[in-house]
Amino acid sequence: MGSGGSTCRSTCSSLLKVCSDHRGGINWLSLSPDGRHLLTASEDCTARLWRTSDSQSCRLLQGHGSYITFCHLENEAAFTCSADHTVRKWDVTTGQCLEVYKGHASIVNRILVVKDYLLSGSYDRTARCWSVDTGKQIQVFRGHRNSVLTLANFSLDEVLEESEMEDKQSKEFLVTGSTDCTIKIWEISSGCCYQTLRGHLGAVLYVVLDKSSKELFSGSTDYTIRRWNMLTGDQLKVFSDHQGSVICLELVNRHLYSGSVDRTVKCWSVDTGECVRTYAAHKHSVSTLKYHAGILFTGSGDACARAFNTKSGVLQRVFQGHSFIINCIQIHNNSLYTASHDGSLRIWDIHDLCKQNKRHKKKEKPMQSKTSQKGSLSHLFHNKVGCSVEVDRECETIELT
Repeated sequence: MGSGGSTCRSTCSSLLKVCSDHRGGINWLSLSPDGRHLLTASEDCTARLWRTSDSQSCRLLQGHGSYITFCHLENEAAFTCSADHTVRKWDVTTGQCLEVYKGHASIVNRILVVKDYLLSGSYDRTARCWSVDTGKQIQVFRGHRNSVLTLANFSLDEVLEESEMEDKQSKEFLVTGSTDCTIKIWEISSGCCYQTLRGHLGAVLYVVLDKSSKELFSGSTDYTIRRWNMLTGDQLKVFSDHQGSVICLELVNRHLYSGSVDRTVKCWSVDTGECVRTYAAHKHSVSTLKYHAGILFTGSGDACARAFNTKSGVLQRVFQGHSFIINCIQIHNNSLYTASHDGSLRIWDIHDLCKQNKRHKKKEKPMQSKTSQKGSLSHLFHNKVGCSVEVDRECETIELT
């Protein structure tokens, strides 16, 4: 079932503001849990903090020696990682750098903050764990044969039933996806590799977890999405209708949305593996997507954001104005925020769209994590090392339970 475009309107009338303070492309956009601030990470080696109340830049975070690849915003602290091989922690109130996490030997492209842990992934083929407060490096996760591109995490008590947790201590696990075509699951406290998931024939660009079902979904340059059991490592299903690399994923109830280089987003039934809908109005790669209030918002290499009715597939609006790829989108208080490699942050009014779709909204609700990742393509393939399918025999395994 394809997406329709008859009711779509292309307009700038919903544009509320253009923020052009950065002097380089914006690679990532993060929203604080309380919704009060946004954080942008830029090619100009700075990050900026913005108030959502008036869309004004209120803090300039300076200190990195090269472009910032990714950022993560908490209510009181901000975190950035960079091509200068470091991660930094910043005070949201003052804009001062509180900590510099050093140890990586190449570009740091992803970070996660989990309780007292800061987790990072790098082109140096490692992921690392740090103490958020002290800056001390706790673990180095070695075993991938190539760059670590994507991160996710889960706790043991999130995937096991209460009865299964009796007499067991909850543990934290890190999931890493790499250009070596594998996904690895690590126990954070010991640094040991619990599981290596093999099956992809290309780089793993994105992973998303369904913790309640003990399942992991991965998107790859081999054009497929794969569904795995996180505990056993078994590959459960291959989703294979895309005709290009799968860049981004969004899991909503038991439906999976995937954005691809083939210029489409597809909606899949997780249980059957069937593609139930294709959203095909994009003129370039789909770089980022987000589900909200029965609407699928997408960002593309054609410099446009789009809004689709998820149930009917109808393209409802095209947001035009950017001049280069949209790397990330966020939604807050009926406003759509789009961050682009053209250096601008644009804010759009989507109140009417949300109101319109509310009347027809399905009962499904998004299963999202505040660490949800939908990444920039700008530096994804700067690492020239080829994808290795060599089996990793050196990584020690442990038992989950």
